[in-house]
Amino acid sequence: MNKFIGTGVALITPFKNDLSVDVEALRKLVNFQIDNGINYMVVLGTTGESATLTSKEKELVIDTVISENNGRIPLVLGIGGNNTAKVVEEVKQTDLSAFDAVLSVSPYYNKPSQEGIFQHYKAVAAASPKPIIMYNVPGRTGSNMLPETVQRLSAIENIIGIKEAAGDMVQAMKLISLVPKDFLVISGDDMITLPMVLAGGHGVISVIAQGLPAEFSKMVAWGLERKVDEAYELHYKVAPSIDLIFAEGNPVGIKALLEKKGIVENKLRLPLVRSTEGLSGKINAFIDNF
Repeated sequence: MNKFIGTGVALITPFKNDLSVDVEALRKLVNFQIDNGINYMVVLGTTGESATLTSKEKELVIDTVISENNGRIPLVLGIGGNNTAKVVEEVKQTDLSAFDAVLSVSPYYNKPSQEGIFQHYKAVAAASPKPIIMYNVPGRTGSNMLPETVQRLSAIENIIGIKEAAGDMVQAMKLISLVPKDFLVISGDDMITLPMVLAGGHGVISVIAQGLPAEFSKMVAWGLERKVDEAYELHYKVAPSIDLIFAEGNPVGIKALLEKKGIVENKLRLPLVRSTEGLSGKINAFIDNF
């Protein structure tokens, strides 16, 4: 589990002008993360626009990341959905040999009860040969996984942690207080990553760290080492970019930032559209002055 302490990155899927998967840009992106101190990478999460990828494209993304990473840092695969039976089947049928864990989002749209969420994860964990990291993101799912539910789920051996993205520091602290110390509480909200780490969290699965990997991973490392002043200095340096990259949705902003850095083209698939000129200008100005 120590392999997931620190900074993980939810990888985007780069596209070419014709909106096909840009394999070369993805390879460049993977090396950019590893070369700048990222601890692990998440493949095919929400940030990867997985909802708009075909099965063959998902295989291409997975194969590209696995080959370019070449075992250098741990990998996590996103497998989630709102049909428990389908998620269980996908977990069983997917070759997870190159992955260290599965990140699985709480069921969206259906708005299950807390008991429904518990039973969903219990079934997924039982089917998975690899550890499960749960993902609570009420802003996308329409339901909030309460700390008490996470506490119940933490007793299941194959569930090792949660990416907590409710954006609620009080809920995060309650969660940290309820679960065992070795149960990973991972921030899914870039802006409150440092406070969560200082409150007892284990790190982050980040979006902004993809564009500013050296700085964000250093901030998290300093937070874990309790170098509070140094960590907060970096936090306040990075913070304006966090507001910018989420201003028009994710991964709209981070793709604009990565284009500015010359790593990917700023191309997204509908229903997402590229950042407005105004936002792109602000992101470019931030990077120029960073």
